[in-house]
Amino acid sequence: MFAGSNKKLGFGCMRFPMTGEEVDLPAVTQMVDTFMEMGFSYFDTAHGYLDGKSETALRECLTSRYPRERYILTNKLSVNFFDKEEDIRPLFQKQLEACGVDYFDFYLMHAQDKKSFVKYQRCRAYETALQLKEEGLFRHFGISFHDRAEVLEQILTEYPQIEVVQLQLNYVDYEDQAVQSRMCLEVCRKHGKPVIVMEPVKGGSLVNLPQEAQAVFDRLHGGSYASYAIRFAASQEGVFMVLSGMSDLEMVRDNCGYMQQFQPLDDREQAAVAEVCGIFRSLGTVACTGCRYCMEVCPQKIPMPAIFACLNAKKIFQNWNSGYYFRNVQESGGGKASDCLGCGACEDSCPQHLPIRQLLKKSAAEFEK
Repeated sequence: MFAGSNKKLGFGCMRFPMTGEEVDLPAVTQMVDTFMEMGFSYFDTAHGYLDGKSETALRECLTSRYPRERYILTNKLSVNFFDKEEDIRPLFQKQLEACGVDYFDFYLMHAQDKKSFVKYQRCRAYETALQLKEEGLFRHFGISFHDRAEVLEQILTEYPQIEVVQLQLNYVDYEDQAVQSRMCLEVCRKHGKPVIVMEPVKGGSLVNLPQEAQAVFDRLHGGSYASYAIRFAASQEGVFMVLSGMSDLEMVRDNCGYMQQFQPLDDREQAAVAEVCGIFRSLGTVACTGCRYCMEVCPQKIPMPAIFACLNAKKIFQNWNSGYYFRNVQESGGGKASDCLGCGACEDSCPQHLPIRQLLKKSAAEFEK
């Protein structure tokens, strides 16, 4: 489909292991080497990932150590890093330098939704990016997308030059009316656009399963919980790449192991996935994926993903641990849930369209006693 992309697993570079505030470069180097040795080559980053440290870690651990033709590198134009057309080209050059490359294989307009698309149009971001492509500075033009199917239809109609679409797709969100994964996938098929999948394990939620859901997969006698989620995404028609935000070597080895000779889910596995979806629907948990876009714009620096993880743990496990970890979250810095000013910037940035202000009030009432 695209040169060099013969395997369906990509290395998402938003969740590298950290030592304090810095990327654990020896650990990432080992992860990269293992990924490459097992026959995989696709890496995905963005300028905002890990406050810019994802790009420079890739320079240290990947691009300075392997010939350029050995790997596929995707980067993105993110909305928070430009305000006018003239900002885009210098930012792109900064990204090339940070990653230590002369070109990107894929360059995506990042986290497109109805509101951000207006800014990208006003700043002629698509047109500027396409000019950079004409100059040979990247090979394939695309978008990553977080909105309803009708907005995706509009963007793909207005910009037929788009070659690929990155979508959030996992078995829990597949029929979700807010995320609309299936409907967005169908729009991509209609327009003939191959799909890259992000959040196939929903920010870890489909690995850290409630016990009832674990039991469903355990009855299959084989495969990690992540394997069913990633293989579900890779089984969908039109998907050519599935990203996993890998954070340790064990995760790399597990993912590469079952994706080396990829097999779509069989009927028994599909039935198990459907049963687990039913269990999740019955829980009513917060559908936060931990992307941290909300924190980037929060004036109070409230650690919302960590707070919602505690709220979900309280909902699922009904034990004292959630309160204990909530206290740890608060003591680690940043604002409290009750510090929310109600400005709504977080909700504008949330790919899941969560009612964050309401959820913060709920969290404060639950934990700040």
